[in-house]
Amino acid sequence: MALLSRRRFLQATGGTAMAAALAGCGGGGSGGGGASSKELSFVYMGTAEQQATWNKLFAKFSEQHPEIKLKAEGIPLSNWGDFFNKLSTRIAGGQVPDVIQIATEGQRLFASKGLLAPLDDYIKKDQSTIDEYYADMDPNLIEWDKKYASTDGKTYYLPGEFNTMCMWYSKDLFAKAGVPAPTPKWTWDDFRHACEQIKAKTGAFGYAAGPEYFAAIMPWLLTNGTSSFSEDWSKPTYDDPRVIEAAEFNRKLVADKLSPPPGGTFDATTAAAQGKLAMFGGGRWPIISIRNLKATAKMGIVPWPVKVQQGSPVGWNGYPILKASKKKDDAWTFIKFLISKEGSSTFAQLGGTIVPARKSIANSQSFLEDAPSGTEYLYQALSYATPIPSPDKGAAVQKVIEDGWKQVLTGNAAAADALGKAQTTLEGLV
Repeated sequence: MALLSRRRFLQATGGTAMAAALAGCGGGGSGGGGASSKELSFVYMGTAEQQATWNKLFAKFSEQHPEIKLKAEGIPLSNWGDFFNKLSTRIAGGQVPDVIQIATEGQRLFASKGLLAPLDDYIKKDQSTIDEYYADMDPNLIEWDKKYASTDGKTYYLPGEFNTMCMWYSKDLFAKAGVPAPTPKWTWDDFRHACEQIKAKTGAFGYAAGPEYFAAIMPWLLTNGTSSFSEDWSKPTYDDPRVIEAAEFNRKLVADKLSPPPGGTFDATTAAAQGKLAMFGGGRWPIISIRNLKATAKMGIVPWPVKVQQGSPVGWNGYPILKASKKKDDAWTFIKFLISKEGSSTFAQLGGTIVPARKSIANSQSFLEDAPSGTEYLYQALSYATPIPSPDKGAAVQKVIEDGWKQVLTGNAAAADALGKAQTTLEGLV
């Protein structure tokens, strides 16, 4: 998910080091980490530009609960893999926070290592609060959280904010090229035609292809009726003919100069704001850059183009309590604030880069104002989304998937060869 800035996603090297550090610390520790015994410590992934938003959210919590001294620390890393590695190293060294932010990619791994306190007793105690929360949420989030975020049937996470994938597009470039704006039911052929027309009429790139697992690979696989793994994440399917077809489709965009080559310093949001790029994939996270570039009104959002079916990956936030925490009751109070209407609304009003789990907030003006038309499709995508496959060795898995795809995009290897080799490596990781 979940998901502040989604994520250049678990492209960390060496997920085995993270697993070893986690296994080494079991569930022990003194609790509290670097915070004093009088402080509730919370560690999350937050970049410098997101820090101010989080700080305002924490200030609101402190207003409501002056009896709890919150010590929140944002780790300003660019991807979840680096975040998990840094956090696990801290925990292995005895610096155990009370609450942490964990995206889908790491939830099963953390739960499997015995580091987390079950929430079931807290949920029973505040059942009416949780029932109200779940009633304001797409039921898929609840079901996915139960299915994928635990290894023993206990509840370690409440499903939180999320990101899905849609296509962001430049209204100006579509208009200048005389191409109709995309619709929710457009196809891969429609997409390709738009790229060709926009390139021919304006000189702008049609789309920014890339090797990012969540943002640039999974949407093409899912809309072609396939995925990187089986539904239970036990078997990789990266050599499926439909995966190869999707990779070849993307390679042709690069080869025909409808997309810039992957890598380098090309920035999709800036290029779109400057009229040099017609489309890029994104969830909610591009919103800060687009607003800073004064390009909100120039952009639109639409579901991903379809070959076989509608599709989007989804990843969501969870805020577990560490088993070693000495302040579990205060931690639960903090989690309840994060999922409350006020907490969710506050974050949306401040311009958070994730989609609220609550339907009432996601459909509110506080979330939709000063956002591209079509922003509501990000929540609607939950109805057909697929959780991002995240087996225990997720960091290593992601690296293999991305490296194979990049080999295809750059033309260094044929799709069948590159993805077949990646498939063999993936089979050795699960």
